Amino acid sequence: MIWNEEYETLPREALEALQLKRLQNQIERVYASVPYYRQKMDDAGVLPGDIKTLVDIQKLPFTTKEDLRKNYPFGLFAVAMERVVRIHASSGTTGQPTVVGYTKRDIKIWAELMTRSLVAAGATQKDIIHNSYGYGLFTGGLGAHYGAENLGATVVPISGGNTKRQIMIMRDFKSTVLLSTPSYALNMAEAMVDMGIDPKDMHLRVGVFGAEPWSENMRQEIEKKLGIKAIDIYGLSEIIGPGVAIECAEEQKGLHVMEDHFLPEIVDRDTFAPLPLGEIGELVFTTLTKEAFPVIRYRTKDFSRLITDHCSCGRTFYRMEKVTGRSDDMMIIRGVNVFPSQIEHVLMSIKGVEPHYQIIVNREGSLDTMEVQVEVSEDLFSDAVKTLEELTKRIQVEIKDLLGVSCKVTLVEPKTIQRSEGKAQRVIDNRKI
Repeated sequence: MIWNEEYETLPREALEALQLKRLQNQIERVYASVPYYRQKMDDAGVLPGDIKTLVDIQKLPFTTKEDLRKNYPFGLFAVAMERVVRIHASSGTTGQPTVVGYTKRDIKIWAELMTRSLVAAGATQKDIIHNSYGYGLFTGGLGAHYGAENLGATVVPISGGNTKRQIMIMRDFKSTVLLSTPSYALNMAEAMVDMGIDPKDMHLRVGVFGAEPWSENMRQEIEKKLGIKAIDIYGLSEIIGPGVAIECAEEQKGLHVMEDHFLPEIVDRDTFAPLPLGEIGELVFTTLTKEAFPVIRYRTKDFSRLITDHCSCGRTFYRMEKVTGRSDDMMIIRGVNVFPSQIEHVLMSIKGVEPHYQIIVNREGSLDTMEVQVEVSEDLFSDAVKTLEELTKRIQVEIKDLLGVSCKVTLVEPKTIQRSEGKAQRVIDNRKI
């Protein structure tokens, strides 16, 4: 099912004509109303009139998170504050928070995009949607909420936390769609077992998971433990929030980018030069319709590629490959780039290993060391010491084979690693302390 066939199935030529018109209008408006962008464009020697084709976007300077922080809180807003009806912000755990604003029209567009996303995942007006994304300054909860209401579905605005109560409500209300981070979905599955509830006795049939990177193996684990179809959703608060891209239930092979509202690019992660379609690099977005907080060529630091193949669902938007990692999450261990998702891929492929792990990085003298702590099943942990030693060695060997980096592996008892009710903390990097 497709929510808005007028736009989601546009022929490529018509879609690109729409993108160009919207891009030109956006650049003119930003140049006229945001002094910071005007200065950056002047410094780059480019004027709005220079944008005559979509390729000309490459003439424009990039926007980074540092630019957003320099203009904290409202320096990049393109409308008067009287028109801003809502403000969201990042947590600011790694620096000054980034602040984003929305006009009434922005909120309406966001609801539309989230409705499209839920429909792509298989949701309908008949569903009861259990929304465990956090409500508040985080964009996830409210964005999903408005989209579900726009669909006409029943929304349970449970937010995060109090897992046992969530499960009781999910069971008693007969919720059919779960919205949460993937790590919290696994936390819920584990809590159900502890409560003596068989996940298969719940009414859930699909989950829409995002806000953190997760591997294909984790998808399989979620689908097995909850008995549902697990759909990946992508979004950034800087772009709009959740609803930038979504997998379709038909194929689950890449996430359809809402290209009538966001213009995607892939650039080389080192030189930032544009890459041909199909090559992996850093994902860059330009918002085409945002009023309060438009962003031009925003470097997401997420690594992906664009897929142009026809999709059986009928949508004509390009798909972005599931994000393999982001430079903010990347660790450099003895000169090797390491992403948590790579280690997760190894762990989730080994029988007896639970989907709960933590990576601890230290520096001993001038040498970086990495330890992977991972939970194993109760049966395995109580098994013979030899079995545990063999499993430890196997994990070490497979991580070394994949990454070329040696690491210490520590097997721990079930429920040793702290559970998350939001984004999981996968890495503790003591080198930064």
